[in-house]
Amino acid sequence: MALGTATSYAVLAGSTITNTGAGVINGDLGLSPGTSVTGFPPGHVNGVQHVADAAAVQAKSDLTTAYNDAVGRTPTTNLTSPGNIGGTTLTPGVHKAASSLNITGTVTLDAQGDPNAVFVFQIGSTLITAPGSHVSLAGGAQACNVFWQVGSSATIDTTSVFKGNVLALTAITVNTNAVIEGRVLAQNAAVTLDTNTITTANCTGPQLSITTPAAGHLGSGAPDGTITGQLGPVTVDASGVDSWTVTVSVTNCTTGGGSPAETIPKSRLAYWSGPATAKTGTGTATPGQAIAAQAQSLSTPRTAFSLQSGTAVTSVTWTPTLIVSVPAFAVAGSYTTTVTHSVA
Repeated sequence: MALGTATSYAVLAGSTITNTGAGVINGDLGLSPGTSVTGFPPGHVNGVQHVADAAAVQAKSDLTTAYNDAVGRTPTTNLTSPGNIGGTTLTPGVHKAASSLNITGTVTLDAQGDPNAVFVFQIGSTLITAPGSHVSLAGGAQACNVFWQVGSSATIDTTSVFKGNVLALTAITVNTNAVIEGRVLAQNAAVTLDTNTITTANCTGPQLSITTPAAGHLGSGAPDGTITGQLGPVTVDASGVDSWTVTVSVTNCTTGGGSPAETIPKSRLAYWSGPATAKTGTGTATPGQAIAAQAQSLSTPRTAFSLQSGTAVTSVTWTPTLIVSVPAFAVAGSYTTTVTHSVA
């Protein structure tokens, strides 16, 4: 859901903005058509204040567009209303509460491995959180993708920890020491604050990285024998990436000066990934060699693990095994090789 120019605002209101205490606003603050902003200082705005200027007018217009977008979406879930979603876990979709909605305790929003998943709450009248309540994000969910469309007013009560963008038709009150990752955007009336920290929620882009063991020791063996050992855990983190492949390659094993008798060619090294030992997300990542019988020579680079497009896996870990067939001509020594896992 696009917020347009309202994206940069942590606080946006129609009539007044009032703050009590040394709160911190990490983002812009805007007001239109009202002109009264009070309580800064002692509150602090780490952004630009737009009061009844052209930027505030445009942000309010974009807020109206976003609000109408939220209202117009087709519900995927009908919540009990009046009702309380504290103690529940909700998955992505459009969740409709015909009248009021409360949160007592913790509500968990689970993106099920998809960091781009969107949660929209259509609330007919009021949104009220109880003191100390939490909106918790799981499964890669991001606060930037959570939208609370409120048909009248919202109250985020004391010491609540709240996630998401509140788009209220009238007013928003954030009580003492409540913390918000998201935005409080009131179309027609006031935003009232009291010693709060409010930080705009910005989505992070796709992230793809791999973590491998720094070093390992396979053990010892005799000429014309076999050495088998595990390398240690390999982990791919792939938030927002729907397909990837890990390739493994090695160098020749050498000792001393690397003469022919002091070299075990990489063609005599074999690799099998084994199954995943840990995973987050609901999809399935595929091992290159699930069992020992599928071990492959590393004479050329091999696929160690992969994720096919359309499945949701944000991380996967496996512990691969390396097999060295020691040639009969090999001399005694401590042999080293470099094993490289790369992901793309």
